[in-house]
Amino acid sequence: MATDTLKRTPGAGGATGGLRRLLLENGALTALIVLVIAMSALSGDFLTTDNLLNVGVQAAVTAVLAFGVTFVIVSAGIDLSVGSVAALSATVLAWTATSHGVPVFIAVLLAVATGIAAGLVNGFLIAYGKLPPFIATLAMLSVARGLSLVISEGSPIPFPDSVSHLGDTLGGWLPVPVLVMIVMGLIAAFVLGRTYIGRSMYAIGGNEEAARLSGLRVKKQKLAIYALSGVFAAVAGVVLASRLSSAQPQAADGYELDAIAAVVIGGASLAGGTGKASGTLIGALILAVLRNGLNLLNVSAFWQQVVIGVVIALAVLFDTLRRKAGATPSAAGASPGGKGKQAGTYALAAVVTVAIVGATSFLHNGSSASADRKMGLSLSTLNNPFFVQIRAGAMAEAKKQGVDLTVTDAQNDASQQANQLQNFTSSGVGAIIVNPVDSDAASNSVKAADKADIPVIAVDRGVNDAKTAALVASDNVAGGELAAKSIAEKLGGKGKIVILQGQAGTSAARERAQGFENGLKAFPGIQVVAQQPADFDRTKGLDVMSNLLQAHPDVRGVIAANDEMALGAIKALGSKAGKSVSVVGFDGTPDGLKAVEGGSLYASVAQQPTQLGRIAVDNALKALDGEKVRQTVKVPVKVVTKENVAGFSG
Repeated sequence: MATDTLKRTPGAGGATGGLRRLLLENGALTALIVLVIAMSALSGDFLTTDNLLNVGVQAAVTAVLAFGVTFVIVSAGIDLSVGSVAALSATVLAWTATSHGVPVFIAVLLAVATGIAAGLVNGFLIAYGKLPPFIATLAMLSVARGLSLVISEGSPIPFPDSVSHLGDTLGGWLPVPVLVMIVMGLIAAFVLGRTYIGRSMYAIGGNEEAARLSGLRVKKQKLAIYALSGVFAAVAGVVLASRLSSAQPQAADGYELDAIAAVVIGGASLAGGTGKASGTLIGALILAVLRNGLNLLNVSAFWQQVVIGVVIALAVLFDTLRRKAGATPSAAGASPGGKGKQAGTYALAAVVTVAIVGATSFLHNGSSASADRKMGLSLSTLNNPFFVQIRAGAMAEAKKQGVDLTVTDAQNDASQQANQLQNFTSSGVGAIIVNPVDSDAASNSVKAADKADIPVIAVDRGVNDAKTAALVASDNVAGGELAAKSIAEKLGGKGKIVILQGQAGTSAARERAQGFENGLKAFPGIQVVAQQPADFDRTKGLDVMSNLLQAHPDVRGVIAANDEMALGAIKALGSKAGKSVSVVGFDGTPDGLKAVEGGSLYASVAQQPTQLGRIAVDNALKALDGEKVRQTVKVPVKVVTKENVAGFSG
């Protein structure tokens, strides 16, 4: 899927050879056209103005990151830190402007300076420290993410209103992130094709030793290359935070892989020496079209990852076949008239795409007639049994009521959830149910749905600063207080305990931690010797608890913010669990209830997630039918112990 300008190879004449060359030279563009046509044929909701603009917005952050990564990959390097640097830059901007009153203009400069500084550190470690790029940028990935969490204290920071406009639209229809993407793409193309440093990138990537012997100051050029990558990462972070109206310490997690994928799909070689900004843009659009279209087709998020992985593998395979076929990429701008020929190719591709897509649109006339019986459910994650149960309850109720329910998995990524909510809005579903990754980050997307007269039901967690038809939830703070009371009473009001916290930055983790704190105030004899996050994950719960036991072998109790972490802690405690050490979990998952029944888990604060899903769908239908819906629908939590677990259904 290469977009490089390729030289004619001997023997490739005639119409067949011309077609073959066209496909080889524009593989990524051809793939994008095929994808657009296929999605248009499969989904009547894909080919709408709103949805196509959504695709542009959803590609913007990845594309801007990928433009910076293009510089690095062209020079035969790699940058794994761009996602974390983006989050850190946005956090610096929000922290300085909101918490410390620094003028917004200076705060923006500080954010950009943060990106440059991170890039310079990467470049110094690689050029002068002789560290492999993979290792140096992997270290920066961890450092930048950690600093983002330290500065924000694990909580989102509101973004300045003047900068948040970057997430808005011009004239009520043209998204600003798309304009930023275009501008940064033009800058990247200019740097690669028209500047000394751009030519240096190709020279270093082609043969670093030859570049050095020819007089090129390779070390200084690498500093500049990684600094440029940092600048683009900072811009991407600001755009992402603007869309979410807050700087999220966990934002852009894993985006470095999407950025690298976009560059590779766009035709760049990981061996260095080839790559173009236009190809990177096409690669980012391919990823955005895939995710958008697969969401509209109700394809599982797990399968989406499989599909994207296959696309990346095919991109590299295509590049290998191209090279074996004798097509060799020429230097940027080397062939006379190459840019005009490329522009003509893009124009022809656009005409062909519009013609074919226009024809396929007739297949979907009237496809939205039953939109009022369609609903979308965006869950924060499906890697947790609690949310799997919410989905099960929602799907059972939807089937009972004859509702077409589309379920998506945000994978604890607030930006990905914003994309999913935008897709639901543009596809014209009758109602949206959202379990927010973060209560602040979901507000803009919920406002857009409200503007489109689509009722939104929040489940388990509320949405701040936005109107929802109802909130169906248990009280996380009250549940945390019950958990604290349970462990304290079990220990007789005295003893050392540890607390395993949820994923930093999520509202559920904050609210449950607040509940634990409130509940323990009534028991001064309980000493909290350690509080550590284990990210709602069983494996991390095991590792963190194992570490804490080395420092605190005399601990008598554990409170975990969910059952998964509690089960990990039980594994670390071994024979102590349920005997000398009491463990209390949260959620009432099937595995958690089995552990309660077996005695290794003393109690679980059960939220009845299946009921949450069922009631959310029921309230969404009421809102659609114009019936009055209570603003807050509370599903009571219940402390489940060995004495009452047999009668608890969840």
